Amino acid sequence: MSGQSKTTSDKPVPRHVAVIMDGNGRWAQQRGLPRIKGHEAGSESVRAILEACREHGIEFLTLYAFSVENWVRPAMEVQALMRLLSRFLKSEEPLLHKHQVRLRVMGRMEDLPLLVQRSLRRVMKATENYTTGQLILALSYGGRTEIATAARQIAEQVKAGSLKISEIDEATVSRHLYLPDVPDPDLMIRTSGEMRLSNFMLWQLSYAELYVTPVLWPDFRGPQFDDALEAYRHRQRRFGGITAAAPQ
Repeated sequence: MSGQSKTTSDKPVPRHVAVIMDGNGRWAQQRGLPRIKGHEAGSESVRAILEACREHGIEFLTLYAFSVENWVRPAMEVQALMRLLSRFLKSEEPLLHKHQVRLRVMGRMEDLPLLVQRSLRRVMKATENYTTGQLILALSYGGRTEIATAARQIAEQVKAGSLKISEIDEATVSRHLYLPDVPDPDLMIRTSGEMRLSNFMLWQLSYAELYVTPVLWPDFRGPQFDDALEAYRHRQRRFGGITAAAPQ
């Protein structure tokens, strides 16, 4: 969502931010509300973070919206989440067009209800030529599933004789992930204070900066996002090496 950046050259912003949107259910429970009300409130945070990314000039935003493990939740909650996703697509599509943001999906989209699939494909098709930024929804997504799928595709190429075992390297695996053209996240934010990745982008987050906040997702808005960016700006990203200021 590249736009007018608020930062200066000595305070870089991440190119790609990934978010584990956690705490919707607890937010609702604290208020004596049904869990779906927490998810509805969380959709407002999505809108706020989309706008914040545009203001800061962040190109890629990936949101962990529904995991492969989430299918074991009560059927009524899953159905409500799918309806909420359809409503979100309808309400937010004008904003995507206004700011020329491309919508993409990462995960097993074929697992979703057909009506949701059709809505997603329609919006993705309508925004596919936009280059200002990308909103990526991780839906029916699992990091282990993604890596296993990549391994299976690579094995099939080896079996077919189009790829040699000696040619398999990290770049080979990356090319077979769900969205190989998307750069790895620079910053991963997790709300609600949980200290785990929850099977999210296990390959791509290898060198991402991690930011965990106790704020529940429905309460995570522009100011809280600014706090995460400020923490990121004070990190030294070494990628396994050392910086000039680091001890030898």
